[in-house]
Amino acid sequence: MTAWSEARLHAALTRAAEPSSDYDLNPEATPPGTLLRPAGVLAAFHAGDGRLVLTKRASGLRHHPGQIALPGGKVDPGDADATATALREAHEEIGLRAEGLRVLGSLPPHRTVTGFSVTPVLAVIDGAFDPVPEAGEVDEVFTLPFAHVADPARYRIERRRWRGGWRSYHAAPFGPYYLWGATARILLGLAQRL
Repeated sequence: MTAWSEARLHAALTRAAEPSSDYDLNPEATPPGTLLRPAGVLAAFHAGDGRLVLTKRASGLRHHPGQIALPGGKVDPGDADATATALREAHEEIGLRAEGLRVLGSLPPHRTVTGFSVTPVLAVIDGAFDPVPEAGEVDEVFTLPFAHVADPARYRIERRRWRGGWRSYHAAPFGPYYLWGATARILLGLAQRL
C-alpha cells in the first residue's frame, strides 16, 4: 500500500532499522576504520498529498554534479545537530523555512562512499511552498509522488564501473529524474519501513 498518510510516516519512525550504507551491495569495498563526517538531509513531504521535495544539483559543482538529492549537507560547527543542519541547508538551498515544517524525526544514519554519516530527517510541509533554488548549487527543485518513493518495488539494483571494478547501487528512476546512490538507498530504507 503506497497511499499518502502522515500517520504512516510516524509509524515508520517507530520501526527498528539498522543504519544503511553505500557499501550495502558492495561489502568487499568497505574501507576499514574511515573517520566519517556528520551530515544531515531533509526528506520533506507536502502535507496534502505526500509529494517529496528533491533537488537536482548544479552541473558545475565539484562533488556530485547534476545528481538528484535531498536538500542537506555537512554539519557545521554552529549547528546543534544533524536536524539543525538539514533545516539550515534546506533553507539555504531551496528557500524552505523551518517555520513551514513539522519535523517528525529521523531515520538511522547512512554511510556514503564520500566519507559522510548522513542523518535523514523526516518532515511535513504545511501550506504552500514556492522553492527558490540557490544559484550555482541547485539547478532544479521538483517533487516525486509519495506512491513512487514509498513503494519498495520501484527500487532496483543497477551497476556500473567504478574505481577499476563494478559497483552495485540502488536506483528508482522517475521520468527524467534518475534517483540513485545514497539518496535512493535512504529512501528505499524509508519505503521498507513504511
